Amino acid sequence: MDEHDAHRRVAVIIEDDPDVRSLLDEVFLAAGFATVLAGDGQTGLTAIREHTPAIVTLDVNLPGIDGFEVVRRIRAVSCAHVIMISALGDEPDVVLGLTSGADDYLVKPFRPRELRARIEAFMRRTQHPPEAETPKRPAASSRPPVRSMTHRDLTVDPDTHTVQIARRDIVLTPTEFVLISALLESQRRVRSKTELARLLRTASGAASDYIGDADKRAVEVHMTNLRRKIGDAPASPRYIETVRGIGYRLTPGEESG
Repeated sequence: MDEHDAHRRVAVIIEDDPDVRSLLDEVFLAAGFATVLAGDGQTGLTAIREHTPAIVTLDVNLPGIDGFEVVRRIRAVSCAHVIMISALGDEPDVVLGLTSGADDYLVKPFRPRELRARIEAFMRRTQHPPEAETPKRPAASSRPPVRSMTHRDLTVDPDTHTVQIARRDIVLTPTEFVLISALLESQRRVRSKTELARLLRTASGAASDYIGDADKRAVEVHMTNLRRKIGDAPASPRYIETVRGIGYRLTPGEESG
């Protein structure tokens, strides 16, 4: 693992149960991560500030600050991919976790293989070669870079994993980036909540293909967070239009590209 990759492949594990913490540690070490372990939310927040992890796993029932509050504080300092892991599996708990800022929600007891698949799927989405590895003269067979996508003054660049509005950087979670990218790729074609939920599930490495009401509700929560960050009002949208009872698409306009 080179210095660039080692810096990116850090996971902070925030879990008060030592057995679960040890299991999570094993899964991340097997996936090639350096791990930082924390038994409570405050220690975990300190570790996130010090180590700039790519992924954070977070229990809900923590001593001191609960997981819902911890993820809110994480979002103030980090864009790491946050996976909440909890025995609380009812829909209101899942929705609250996602509303608080988590990207994924995994219910205990979880299967280590499913967590490993989600980790690897996330790394595939975010991995880009460092500049030092970029050849000065691209070979004839090299894949051309993905063209950035625009709609009005909104620009999404899949290669650099960045979003800008009027050349101002917008910080999104990985899940929000998947959603906005999907909508820009589809333009005026409607993406249903089921379709977007399946896209998020595939991107997170989840094993099941079943999409239930909780999955669709999760899409709504992520979309609300996304709209808030890009300054889009559902009542008079500039970028994302709700198609009632179906899903979402881009707003019309000659500026979309």
